[in-house]
Amino acid sequence: MSIQYGPDYVRAIAPYQSGKPIAEVAREFGLDEAKITKLASNENPLGMPESARQAMLNAVADIGRYPDANGFDLKAAITAKYHVPQEWITLGNGSNDILELAAHAFVQPGQAILYAQYSFLVYALAAQAVGARAIAVPAKDFGHDLAAMAQAITPDTRLIFIANPNNPTGTFLPAAAIEAFLKVVPPQVVVVLDEAYNEYLAPELQYESTEWVRTYPNLLVSRTMSKAYGLAGLRVGFAIAQPAVTDLLNRIRQPFNVNSLAQAAAIAALGDTPFLQQSAALNAAGYLQLTQFFDAAGLEYVPSFGNFVLVKVGSDDQAGARINLALLKRGVIVRPVGNYGLPQWLRISIGLPEENAIFIEALRAVLAADAA
Repeated sequence: MSIQYGPDYVRAIAPYQSGKPIAEVAREFGLDEAKITKLASNENPLGMPESARQAMLNAVADIGRYPDANGFDLKAAITAKYHVPQEWITLGNGSNDILELAAHAFVQPGQAILYAQYSFLVYALAAQAVGARAIAVPAKDFGHDLAAMAQAITPDTRLIFIANPNNPTGTFLPAAAIEAFLKVVPPQVVVVLDEAYNEYLAPELQYESTEWVRTYPNLLVSRTMSKAYGLAGLRVGFAIAQPAVTDLLNRIRQPFNVNSLAQAAAIAALGDTPFLQQSAALNAAGYLQLTQFFDAAGLEYVPSFGNFVLVKVGSDDQAGARINLALLKRGVIVRPVGNYGLPQWLRISIGLPEENAIFIEALRAVLAADAA
């Protein structure tokens, strides 16, 4: 008789599938790594800013010592940028860490976590990991239906995840809609506003959600340094919330969850406004490059406010997997989203102009061959 370890809800979890690494694709298809284009993981195609690279190299000299467990200097940099007290900040090993900490801190087995259909898969995984009851509210135009989400709140709901812009669909909720939603959420329900792609928003769409934290003690704003700041490999995220929320997060947070090199690089990146502006401008140009091709090719796509575009590549439920495999064989890595319930679609990260061009030509050829 085999022994089953752990609770059923943990064994039921399907591990998170990340974008395929370049090395794996090279091994699998016998390709040259240098000729592979990866547009799968919403990474910044510029890489890390030089300011962060130098700060990280300087920090190497002290790598034999443990990191500052409380991240005093990094929290000071966040405080200076967002004008919140340090005790309002929780550091995470990427924002993924923050999302999982929130589930563990605020939800007991059997209680409910609420999120939208087609939102970040980690929300569902976080719910499973704590034995929570998941409430996935049907999407509206591939994005959050806040009115329906408000109606879906139950007496045992303890956590709500909202991604803005949303991954993987790229949809966006205006500030007024979010604040109206916050006003009707019961005070015992923590709302996690996941803003991993906030820095890519056009200036006229940007808003300062940290100001809402002062008004709504049940609001937790989650940010990451992995996207526009170019530090995906260093894993730095943070949460901003009132002390009643951050105190619980910090009680269960691993004490050294953000390493010394990551802290040093993040401090420098937070102050590198020119790099952030360059990243946003490159992304806007790349978005036009991709969507102009989609328009010309007659491909349906979801207008995106992040650094990626969700595009429909076929009408049958094998289309996404089939076109994705054909692209992989050509050395182009994108993201199939069948596990989100979108089997006809692919998510394309916006790359450098030459990377986008390689993808466009590959997709053009693959679609032509698929239609033959």
